[in-house]
Amino acid sequence: MAFMKSLLTRRTALSAAFAAAALTLAACGGSPAPSSGSDTSLSDIKSKGEIVIATEGTYRPFSFHEEGSGKLTGFDVEIAEAVAAKLGVKATFQETQFDGIFAGLDAKRFDTIANQISINDERKAKYALSAPYTVSTGVVVTKSDNSSINSFADLKGKTTAQSLTSNFYKLAVDAGANVQAVEGWAQAATLVRQGRVDATVNDKLTYLDYAKTTPDSGLKVAAETTEKTESAFVFRKGSTELTNAVDKALADLRADGTLAKISQKYFGADVTK
Repeated sequence: MAFMKSLLTRRTALSAAFAAAALTLAACGGSPAPSSGSDTSLSDIKSKGEIVIATEGTYRPFSFHEEGSGKLTGFDVEIAEAVAAKLGVKATFQETQFDGIFAGLDAKRFDTIANQISINDERKAKYALSAPYTVSTGVVVTKSDNSSINSFADLKGKTTAQSLTSNFYKLAVDAGANVQAVEGWAQAATLVRQGRVDATVNDKLTYLDYAKTTPDSGLKVAAETTEKTESAFVFRKGSTELTNAVDKALADLRADGTLAKISQKYFGADVTK
């Protein structure tokens, strides 16, 4: 709050200075000075030496605490820390429940969100979004020895395990599958492993995390969508300088292999492009 008060004071002072300059120039027949409504999003974080990043802290493997109560870590956390280092500032995380994460950004409680926020038209209209740092697809997961399902079309008449509130439920139904309701991925994967259902449809990142931590699961990806989902950092509208700086940082981190290295650590694959 002290920083925001100081920032407001500086902006008020700048506004007064520009107004005085404009009057002086007008009296001399010159052109009026430019307004003070310039984008200060990057200079603001540079001046305070940190970028405040909202994340859930309970969203494994993207943002979570080691052993439940240890250090905050995760894929999104490490990506954000690497970006902050490129910007020359400290990454400070503010853990926020997802339901209030956008309201917190609007209220300027933090500078950005790093929490696997999918890019869509609604968000592009309201916020500034970085270049994507995660790319994923929807996948059909079956037992490794299942040879009858090789595409979404093959789900017709088969039974899949799905959470009824997820987008993947609709994908399964649209493909003609009979759906058995489950609470989430863990239950769905167990039913597939036990042969009690034929398959489950879910996000590829979820499967990759599971395969990384459960190498003997006996499951495989049988098919995946051509349509991709991309996730990005989110900023307030008008934060052009900060958004551009983060985009450059991501490009540099992609070029030097940092993004791929972090991705391999959590997923055993590069999900950043």
